[in-house]
Amino acid sequence: MAVTIGPGQEHETQRIHELLEPMLETSPLPEHLAGDKAYSAGWFRALLKEIGIVPVIPHKSNEKDKPKRFLRTLYKRRNVIERCFGRLKWFRRIATRYEKLALHYLGMLHVAIIVRLLGG
Repeated sequence: MAVTIGPGQEHETQRIHELLEPMLETSPLPEHLAGDKAYSAGWFRALLKEIGIVPVIPHKSNEKDKPKRFLRTLYKRRNVIERCFGRLKWFRRIATRYEKLALHYLGMLHVAIIVRLLGG
C-alpha cells in the first residue's frame, strides 16, 4: 500500500508516479488498475499499458476515440477502495484535516491505516 499527500489545489494525478513507484518494485504487478473518471487521461492510460497493467477507468463523455468495451465488472469492485476511505474518515483528525503540517497529517494517516484497515 502506498500513501502520499499533496496540496489541496493539486490534481491527484500529479502524484501518480509516487504511488506507482513502490508497486513497480514488487512482483507480481497487478493485472488491472481501477480509477474514476478523474484518472481518464491519455498519458496515464499509456503509462499503465507500457508497464503491463490494464487500466479500468471509464472515459469522460467529451473524450474522443472512446473504446466500445469497458470492464464494468472490475470497475464495480472499486467500491472496496471507497469504503477504505470511508473507514479512514472515522478518525476526526483525518476527516477534518486537524493536523496542519503535512508530515503530521501523513503520520496520523499511517496510524489510521494501521488501526482501521490492518487492525480490524
